Parts: sequence; C-alpha cells; structure tokens
Amino acid sequence: MKPLEIDVLVVGAGAAGMMCAWEAGRRGRSVLVVDHARAPGEKIRISGGGRCNFTNLGCGPHAFLGENPRFATSALKRFTQHDFLKRVEAAGIAWHEKTHDGRSLGQLFCDDSARQIVRMLTDGMREAGATLRTGTGVDRVARRGEGFEAALSDGSVVRARSLVLATGGKSIPKMGATGWAYDAARRFGLRVTETRPGLVPLTFEAGLLETLAPLAGLSVEAVVSSASSSPPGPARGAARGQAPGGRPSFREGLLFTHRGLSGPSILQISSYWREGEAITVALAPGVDVLAALKAAKAANGKQAVHTALGHITPRRLAESLCEREGVSGKLAEVGDKALRRLDEAVNRWTVKPVGSEGYRTAEVTLGGIATDQLDQQTMQAKSVPGLYVIGEAVDVTGWLGGYNFQWAWSSGWAAGQVC
Repeated sequence: MKPLEIDVLVVGAGAAGMMCAWEAGRRGRSVLVVDHARAPGEKIRISGGGRCNFTNLGCGPHAFLGENPRFATSALKRFTQHDFLKRVEAAGIAWHEKTHDGRSLGQLFCDDSARQIVRMLTDGMREAGATLRTGTGVDRVARRGEGFEAALSDGSVVRARSLVLATGGKSIPKMGATGWAYDAARRFGLRVTETRPGLVPLTFEAGLLETLAPLAGLSVEAVVSSASSSPPGPARGAARGQAPGGRPSFREGLLFTHRGLSGPSILQISSYWREGEAITVALAPGVDVLAALKAAKAANGKQAVHTALGHITPRRLAESLCEREGVSGKLAEVGDKALRRLDEAVNRWTVKPVGSEGYRTAEVTLGGIATDQLDQQTMQAKSVPGLYVIGEAVDVTGWLGGYNFQWAWSSGWAAGQVC
C-alpha cells in the first residue's frame, strides 16, 4: 500500500487536537486526525455533567501548575477565552455562566449539550478540509527525513511533514486515556516530568473512615488549604485564595464520601497535595465558632451543645464533631476549653489523606512533557523540528472550572498557526 503523503498528522481527536487540525486546515494544510476511540471528543462529551465547562472568563497563567506555569502565557494571550467564546456564539451555541450566591464564578457552560462543542469542532475541521479517522491508533511512528512516518492500526502508512501529539494524559482510562504521548515524546528524546492524578478525590485510612461514615453524602461549603508551610516549587501562590504562609487555599463545595473527601474544593487542593502531607479544612468559613457558641451559651445555656453547633454547621456534622471531640451535655455545663476544641474541629480540621482515587476518577493528569523542551509560542519541540505537543500531554495543568479546556483551545490554536 502506497503511503499517504500529507502535511500534518494529528494524533488525538480531543479538544486540543481538533482545534489544531481546524486551524492548520484553515491555512490550507492537508491534515489527518487519528484517534483510537470510536468517537471524537469523548472527554468533552462527558465534561461538566454533559454540558461542558468549555472555558473560564478569568482564565490566565495564575490558574496553572507545572514546572513553569508561565509557559502557558503566550498561547493563552494570543487565543483567549473571549476568542473561543466568539466561536461558540458563531456556532449558535447557547451558554450560561455559573454563579454561586449571586457571585460570578466565570465558568461557562453550554445551555444544552456538550455534544454541541464536539460538533462545532468536527464541523470546523471538515470545512477546513481536515480528515478525521476514529477507531484508528498509531502502531509505530518515527522520524523520516525532515518529516515523520506513522504506521496506523488499520494497516495504512502516513508520511507527514508535521506530527502533533494531542492524546492527553492518563486520566479517566475507561475513556481510552493512556500515556501514549509520553512514550512517543521519550522516543523522540523529549523529557517527561513526573505524572500523577490531578483534580481527584482524596481518600482516608480505615479508622478515620469509620469515624466519618455517618457523614457520607453530606456537602458543605468549605475552605481547604495545604497544611504544608511551603507548597512545592512553582505551585506556590497559584491558588484561588491564600492561607497563612502563602499556602494554596480554595473556597468551594466539599463532599464527605465513603472513601474520604471530594467536591470542588478537594479536587482543587488535590493538585497541590503530596502523599504524606496533611490538608486543613474550615467547615464553617468566615464564622467565629467560639464566639458564636459563647453567645449561644449566654442566651440559652440549657440547649444541648450539638444543637447550638447545629445552627452553625449541618446537624449531622455538628453531632459528629461533638462526638469526636467528646463534648456533650448542655451548653451551660461546657467550659470554654471544650468550646475551643469544637472551634478548632470546625475551622482548623487538619487531616492527612492516605491517597487519592487515582486516574480512574482524576479529571486531569499533572505533569507531562516538560515545557523546557517546547517553544511556548508554537508548541514545537526545540530539538525535533516539525514535532508539536499540545493540550494535557504538556506539563501544564489548570484549576477546576474550564481552565484546562482553555489551555487545550489555546495550545491547539498556537500549534495550528505553524504546523
């Protein structure tokens, strides 16, 4: 069989890969996109509860982690969240911004279905002349002259001037995620940083889980921060809020589960957490629990302490905390020392997870192909002309809330201008 000669081979029909193919096709390049999955954009389809949190109005380099979080700056500035929103609106996709208690969160979702975003991308690729082959993997790929040669799983051979690695990371393997991009990058001599699950629920040891079992399913707004006084390297300061000492801190929902803790605040802090470290949780943020309990004691000392605490936190949580701290009886019978223990238990709960739920439920992969190997404007490998790496495969990871999709759009766009 005669090899297919093309300009650009994009491996991976996810957010970044399809964006890149769309842009390269618009420049008149002959483009083939291959993906071993049966359908394109599977992670897009399931994201945001099926409505796709496709970007964030507050997106910027501050919301990213990696060896060099500033690496993302160029692409994010050249193709912004507003640029992508224009494409969404041009495609006739209705959208809305998520709010909480009247507060804007900047998170943009489709009013209808995430499939609309996938359709926008596939339509864009088709109109630009790019070809999509799903159910097709890459068995082998190697340098050939000034370009690349790939043997595909359907038995065909493709020769391309440019090769784009856009297969993402290891998160959600049931969707077909693998470490293929990392392996391919290493074969071309590129460095890959340590990878681990990110935006993932945290788990506890059996004894603590037994204590917290009555709280499974309970959700509260919380502030969760790293208990470490010095978060690792470039992650320092890159959080939505700051705990004392410059520690990353996030105020969002928290969910007690049968395995540990989940919810947006936990997923956020998981990207900063390391095995062996603790996290600190405020379960009634902004409330002076000690002062509130003292006031309740002065007003009605006959009420049970867990009842008074139940006016500050959900009743189930109040009962669990009182039992854990060994504080019971009427408020009038409880001394200030015991009330201080409850105050600490509510808003300075320091706990050490034993692990995370892993790639099975992780929304992203932290780490990846090292940014010092790539040109930040073009996403091209510095040592391998014609090789590009985009999206989640790169060591650039965003916060929860549309940031990782925007990185996919921006990095895919940047590569698409030159590949």
